[in-house]
Amino acid sequence: MGLETVLKDIVEASQAEVSKINSEADSEVSSILDEARDGAKRIVGERLAKVEDDVKYIRQQEISSANLEVKRTLLNARKEILDNVYVQAVEAISAFSLEKNEELLKALIDKYESEGAKIYSNKESAEIVKKLSSLEYGGDIECLGGILIESEDGNVRLDYTYDVILKSVNERLLKQTSDIFFG
Repeated sequence: MGLETVLKDIVEASQAEVSKINSEADSEVSSILDEARDGAKRIVGERLAKVEDDVKYIRQQEISSANLEVKRTLLNARKEILDNVYVQAVEAISAFSLEKNEELLKALIDKYESEGAKIYSNKESAEIVKKLSSLEYGGDIECLGGILIESEDGNVRLDYTYDVILKSVNERLLKQTSDIFFG
């Protein structure tokens, strides 16, 4: 065997070793790239799922916020309507005719006069109250109408003014009134 043959065998063995190393390196690079691609896909998938969840959460928050704002606006509009109805009721009571006012005062006095010693009314109704009641007239009070009856010692005051009656009726029947107007 000559030197050339030995050299040729060494070169062939070296080339085979280089091919083997290159093949192993290519395989390892391919494996690393596949792992990196799989990892990237997984990360992209996780981030996409998180972004979708975040978008869904934000959308739900916005919808809930919009629904609350609509409800708040609707309730404010309903309250404004009910307040206007109350104001109209006050105006209607203020516009009672003399005969209607006298009729109502007579009913109140007949029913509650026995519970007190003094009676009060607004300035406009003073003469009618003095005429209808046997109680001592205590003076004028600021109200839409009606009467206020006071015990002899002044410790008990029974308020039958139209203001108090209207407020009481309004509070008791607010839900029914709302149901009538808004279903």
